[in-house]
Amino acid sequence: MGALLDLAEGFWSGAVPPAQFWAPTGRTEELAPGVVFLHAFANVTVLRTGAGLVLVDTSNYVAREKTFAAVRAIDPAPVHTAVYTHGHADHALGLPPFLAEARERGWPRPRIVGHRNVAARFDRYRLTRQHNALINARQFSIPPSWPDDYDYPDTVYEDTLRLTVGEVTLELSHARGETDDHTWLWWPARRILWTGDQFIWVAPNAGNPQKVQRYAAEWAASLRAMAACDPELLIPGHGVPIVGRARIQQALGETAEWLEHLVAETVARMNAGAPLETVLREVRPPARLATRPYLQAVYDEPDFVVRNIWRLYGGWWDGVAAHLKPAPEAELGAEVAALAGGVDALVERARTLAAAGRLELASHLIDWAAAAAPATAAVHAARAAIYQARADGAAALMTRGIFSAEARDSARRAVEPCPP
Repeated sequence: MGALLDLAEGFWSGAVPPAQFWAPTGRTEELAPGVVFLHAFANVTVLRTGAGLVLVDTSNYVAREKTFAAVRAIDPAPVHTAVYTHGHADHALGLPPFLAEARERGWPRPRIVGHRNVAARFDRYRLTRQHNALINARQFSIPPSWPDDYDYPDTVYEDTLRLTVGEVTLELSHARGETDDHTWLWWPARRILWTGDQFIWVAPNAGNPQKVQRYAAEWAASLRAMAACDPELLIPGHGVPIVGRARIQQALGETAEWLEHLVAETVARMNAGAPLETVLREVRPPARLATRPYLQAVYDEPDFVVRNIWRLYGGWWDGVAAHLKPAPEAELGAEVAALAGGVDALVERARTLAAAGRLELASHLIDWAAAAAPATAAVHAARAAIYQARADGAAALMTRGIFSAEARDSARRAVEPCPP
C-alpha cells in the first residue's frame, strides 16, 4: 500500500484521532490503474482516459492554483470533463486555471457535469455573498471571504446520467443529503464509488446551524443505494479512501443507520406532540455506534441534526409559545437584570455558574446581561471568558467556530470604546 492507504488503515483502526481525519496531506496516490487520488481538504480524483482527463471534483477557490499544479504533476493531458459531486465552494470552484489553460492552448473547453440544482445554488451564493463570507469566517475562524465567480455545469441531469469519456463509463445518481444537488458516482467496470460528501469520515453534516436545509432520510437512502452496488473502493469527499467490500458495507450501512435512527426517533416524538426541547433532550444516536471512528461529532453534532429534521418536517417554531413572537432581547435582558438586582449581579451569577461547569446556563445569563448593557466592558469581558470556555470544550468544528466568534467579539468590545 501507499502512504495514503496506510493512513486509511490508521483511520479505520483508530490509530489516527478523528479530529485529524480532515487534515489534508496534499499527497497524490494511484489507487488503481489510471485512478489518481489527490488528498486535499476536499478531495479530487483524476481519471486517465483515451479522450483526456476526468476530474471528480475540483477543490476550492482559495487553493485552485495549488490544485491545478498538483493535477498537472499527475498528468499534462487536457481535461475533457469535470464532475461536481455538489456545488459547495470547497468542491466546485477549482476550474478557472484549467479553463484558462484550455483557452491558451486551443484545447476544447472542459465539459462541466453536475446536477441541475447546482446552478440554483450558485445563483443563491451570488445573492448572499456577504452573508456567506460572514458564515465562513465564523465557521472556520478565518477572515471573511467568499467567491464571486462560478463555472456553471453545461451538462446537467435530473435523476441519473450515464457518462462516457473515452473508454470510461460512469453512472451518476442524484441524492439529496448534505445538499439538494448531490451526485454520487459509480464505475461498474472497476467497482469504484465516489460518495461526494454523503460520506466524509465523520458524523454526517446533516445539521449545520448556519446553512440551508439538509435531508437526513434521503441521505441515508442514498448510502443504502451505494452499498447495494457492492463497491471495492470508496473515495469520499473528505478524508481518505476505504478499500474492501466488508469495510465499505460497514461504513455506508452504519452511517445510514445513524441517520435513520435520528430521523425515526425525532419524528416519533413529533407525532406524539413533544416540543423541540423534549426531542433534543431524548434523542441520541445509536449507542452501539458510539465508538465508530467515522461517526464522531468532529464537524457537526447530533442535536443539530435533530433540529434540522424538526425544521424539515415541522418548520422553525420550537413549540414554546413565547418564542413564536418573542420580546426583543434587550428588553428581556433588562427585565431579567432587574429581577436579579442589576446587571452586575447577573454577570456575577453567570461567572459562578461557569465556574461550576454549567456553561450552557451561564451563556443565557451573560447574553441577557450583554443585551441589557451592550456598552459595558466588564460584561463583555465576562462574556468573552464564558464563550471561550465553551469553544475550548467543543469537539465539533461548527460549535467551536460559533462560540469562538462570540468570544472574539466580546473580547474586542471589552477593550474598545463602545458606542453610546
